[in-house]
Amino acid sequence: MSIVDTLTPVGGPTLLQERRVVTAIPGPRSQELLDRKAAAVPAGVGHTVPIAAVAAGGGVVVDADGNSLIDLGSGIAVTTVGNAHPKVVAAIQAQAAQFVHTCFMVSPYESYVAVAETLNRLTPGDHAKKTALFNSGAEAVENAIKIARKYTKKQAVVAFDHAYHGRTNLTMALTAKAMPYKSGFGPFAGEIYRAPMSYPFRDGLSGAEAAKRAITLIEKQIGADNLAAIIIEPIQGEGGFIVPADGFLPAVVEWCRANDVVFIADEVQTGFARTGAMFASELFDIVPDLVTAAKGIAGGMPLAAVTGRAEIMDASHAGGLGGTYGGNPLACAAALAALDVFENDGLIERAQQVGRILIDRLTALQNIDGRIGDVRGRGAMVAAEFVDPETNEPDAALTAAVARACIAEGVIVLTCGTYGNVIRFLPPLSIPDELLREGLDVVAAALAAR
Repeated sequence: MSIVDTLTPVGGPTLLQERRVVTAIPGPRSQELLDRKAAAVPAGVGHTVPIAAVAAGGGVVVDADGNSLIDLGSGIAVTTVGNAHPKVVAAIQAQAAQFVHTCFMVSPYESYVAVAETLNRLTPGDHAKKTALFNSGAEAVENAIKIARKYTKKQAVVAFDHAYHGRTNLTMALTAKAMPYKSGFGPFAGEIYRAPMSYPFRDGLSGAEAAKRAITLIEKQIGADNLAAIIIEPIQGEGGFIVPADGFLPAVVEWCRANDVVFIADEVQTGFARTGAMFASELFDIVPDLVTAAKGIAGGMPLAAVTGRAEIMDASHAGGLGGTYGGNPLACAAALAALDVFENDGLIERAQQVGRILIDRLTALQNIDGRIGDVRGRGAMVAAEFVDPETNEPDAALTAAVARACIAEGVIVLTCGTYGNVIRFLPPLSIPDELLREGLDVVAAALAAR
């Protein structure tokens, strides 16, 4: 069975794979929920699409008013296998009937170990590895930093321009963009430094040139003797789906190896077939010391992981890693099912197919509309950067207007980028081709109308 055939939750109704707008968005029932949200939930918890979701699967999200929206966001790259994938649902149901929690640090269970074994096998490199499980991408990043500091007995950490690593205190320090992630929430964790990222569309540098620029800054302003780790997203996510120039990442990894610095690949958004490889690091021929993973790992259940070289992962004392819910049994069961789908149901190839559709259509639009300054990405992680065609300056207003118009017409799209001028495309890999193409038609019409 192909991934595009698995559109139905176990025992649930088939969701018609169509865009259907029967009310204004939001419709009255959705608006009722949004009013309740405004009264009960803090204003800081925003939302992108003003609907009350009641069902999702394949390539659609259905709201309480009967609207069916094409999903080009996957809950920010989480429902990569599709929403309510039958294997994931069945695994959760079976585990829930046995037990939902013991705390792995109190009473261990097999599924946690099985997830760790699978990640040790799937992540890049054939060295001995170990894995610890957590709840969210931010938790994974925090723990990767803890582990690197403990192993190296050094404190400084380098992150990059345009980086996003989470919303906790340490991960906000690692994140580059102030609004909405950092503004007013400081002071932040110390010993965090920032280096320039390779951003080919804007810096015009080769990978070697960009790496030399970053390494020179690191050596002169921080010093390898003080540096525990470098952390980087192989393809940056919230920063704008920035794909570094060829050679940039290998050069940084080589420098880390030569200077006893732990290289951490933040694969929270890029992992699990999303980029047309199991992990994006493979696309750049690099082997990280530590890999952080989350989002797509468990088909929608909250789970995250740090996987890395056994000697680094073992640096922490007993009790130094963990958490009450880390590696929850339901999440582990879901992860084992999702990982089986990633490996055995052709999702890497499906991501490559989706990527070709996205790149071909967006490049064709770019060829006739100079306001699309750049089209970039890998696999089913693709973005269009919108600019003033005369100056190449970012055009955040156009980006926001196009996104709003798409949502009003029943297509979920997400924006991103340091300058707020990027629309990112992260469809679930279960989306039918014709639905994906229709979604891109709506994007094209929204752009043409502005």
